[in-house]
Amino acid sequence: MKLIKQTGLFLFIASFLLFLSILFLGSFQLTDEGFNQIVKSEHQEILAEGFSDIIGKEYNLSFGIVNDINAAIEAINNEFKTAQAWNQIIYDDYTASLVRVAAKGTVAENSILFFLLTLVLGSIGALMYIIPDSKLSGAAGIKNNGIFHKALNNRGWLGIMIGTFLITFYILLYFFPAYITNWIILVQPLQSLINPAATSSQWFLYGLLYTFAVLVMGIRMIIKYRHSNYQIIRTISVMFFQLSFAFLIPEILVRLNQPYFDFKNMWPLDYDFFDAWHIKMLTSSGGLGIFMFVWGITLFVIGVPALTYFFGKRWYCSWVCGCGGLAETAGDPFRQLSDKSLKAWKIERWLVHSVLVFALVMTIAVVYNFITGTHSILGLDTYTYLRKPYGFLIGSIFSGVVGTGFYPLMGNRVWCRFGCPLAAYLGIVQRFKSRFRITTNGGQCISCGNCSTYCEMGIDVRWYAQRGQNIVRSSCVGCGVCSAVCPRGVLNLENRDEKDRLNEPLLIGLQTEKEQ
Repeated sequence: MKLIKQTGLFLFIASFLLFLSILFLGSFQLTDEGFNQIVKSEHQEILAEGFSDIIGKEYNLSFGIVNDINAAIEAINNEFKTAQAWNQIIYDDYTASLVRVAAKGTVAENSILFFLLTLVLGSIGALMYIIPDSKLSGAAGIKNNGIFHKALNNRGWLGIMIGTFLITFYILLYFFPAYITNWIILVQPLQSLINPAATSSQWFLYGLLYTFAVLVMGIRMIIKYRHSNYQIIRTISVMFFQLSFAFLIPEILVRLNQPYFDFKNMWPLDYDFFDAWHIKMLTSSGGLGIFMFVWGITLFVIGVPALTYFFGKRWYCSWVCGCGGLAETAGDPFRQLSDKSLKAWKIERWLVHSVLVFALVMTIAVVYNFITGTHSILGLDTYTYLRKPYGFLIGSIFSGVVGTGFYPLMGNRVWCRFGCPLAAYLGIVQRFKSRFRITTNGGQCISCGNCSTYCEMGIDVRWYAQRGQNIVRSSCVGCGVCSAVCPRGVLNLENRDEKDRLNEPLLIGLQTEKEQ
């Protein structure tokens, strides 16, 4: 078993290093045909002179051609600005598409081979490293085996390196996709298998890597918490929803000439749901598109309060949501890093509800613009002052760069805890109108602290357990790990009558104390 684990680790590291090196392989050469294929006809003559030195030139790295293309477009736009020809400025972002069509050489010609050697072989290596744990660790359960003192799990050098890689990856993905063109080409074989007419993009790359992470690390999650049926079923659920609803179904819809749509995503997490372009795309796509639009509204207007009333926010945050799915699987090694201090709780409440208010104000503004056909409110352009800042600060920086990149630094639920507007909405319902609570048996608590250590949402669960108080917190996602790691069965996730849920002690605990 040890040899299998070592071999798996070697394969994973080798495939990961190859994945990184792919960015520096191949070459790029833009042709006239490629230029005319990507650039709009009204811009071809304008850009032709600036691109005269780029077309036909061979570049060994994407960095060179990206910089030259950006410089050429910027120079032309500066001329228009100087001449105050504002209507001629080119706002289209051609860079990534031009670099993609210019790619040639090793990676472009052997994308299937590199796909197998990196993503497929890396996944096999990871599973070879993970699966033997079910045999090596003996009895199922959580043990004090010093895991939190390792360099990966305790903000050590390995965790910092992984965090740095994730942050860099998200910055490139969101803002500089042209630099990762070879990675995008790498996943073209799978994109062609799902939809032969489609060309892979940075978002397909991201969705694929995201899904691989949830599936592979989901198997690790099942092995680690195999003593808990709740954790096994919950993990299978997030793996299923990520693979089917978040990844495959939207791609299949596009192949069928239908709108790209994630049926489990909703406003306000899906912050562009009410954007004019999105509404027009759905409503102009026939019956299915209209159904998608109605479904999206019904889900957050009726589905959220109804399901949260009966099951708490766990029905979405811990069973369905893709963000939660990644946090619970790939982010599980870092769950103990969440800040449990009172100060962090205060920041959490102000920040997450501020994002919800921001999303609400922005949505009201874009809906008003859609209805009236205008672009401003009280003289302020809503795209410039609301929609664009929200997309940049919340949709990209907070949810992506910080939300995932900071796993090894601040725990696996940074986004869910401090920034997700949907989690805030679900939390408000859960706190004030829900049957869900975590009941505690104070008489059995030995104050080991496992529950608080493993709480990814920064809740000091032990404080409640010691007092035999029910845990009713808006931030609790009902993952149930606190109950799974409790050696005495003190904690139970329950859906009961909401009467006295805030103060009702667990009778078993009181009876136990009286008997003692």
